[in-house]
Amino acid sequence: MPELTRPNDLLLLAGKVLAVLAQATMAIAAVALALAGGTAIANRDKISIDYAEALGDPAAIFPLSTLLGAVALALVIVAALLVFFDQLRRIIATAGRGDPFAPINADRLGRMAWLMLLVQVLLHPTWAMAERFSRIAQGLDTLRVGIGSGIDIGGILLVVILFLLARIFRHGTSMREDLEGTV
Repeated sequence: MPELTRPNDLLLLAGKVLAVLAQATMAIAAVALALAGGTAIANRDKISIDYAEALGDPAAIFPLSTLLGAVALALVIVAALLVFFDQLRRIIATAGRGDPFAPINADRLGRMAWLMLLVQVLLHPTWAMAERFSRIAQGLDTLRVGIGSGIDIGGILLVVILFLLARIFRHGTSMREDLEGTV
């Protein structure tokens, strides 16, 4: 029996468990972000008053639109990651059945690459909005927050590798189909 189809393959089991845990984490994050956004909208007047009092400036206006923009972008990122881990889980499942080079997996790898590219693009405006709130928190003297917002070389490398793997999988499945057609 090939190594990939062993029912007790620990690597595939670990991958499946981690993918499911990552999906669950993204689902929880989505709920938390939705609740945070909804709470901010429902309590916008109180938040604005508390914000102005904390700054000692009655004319200060809490930047609710920036907060909601950051929450919306974060929700898109979390949704993309939820789908990303679903695609990974499906690839692991086909590998467990003994056919990791199925044509559908090339499509899945391509989708995963596009999803990670979307995440990489959206991280920068999300970080910028979070940085604005970090500066607001610093002004309140009650909280110290730091936001890291550099170029994510690892994320960019992951996108490139996923696009390359998708192309390699497409080419490999095409070659396999050609070979099967000649036999």
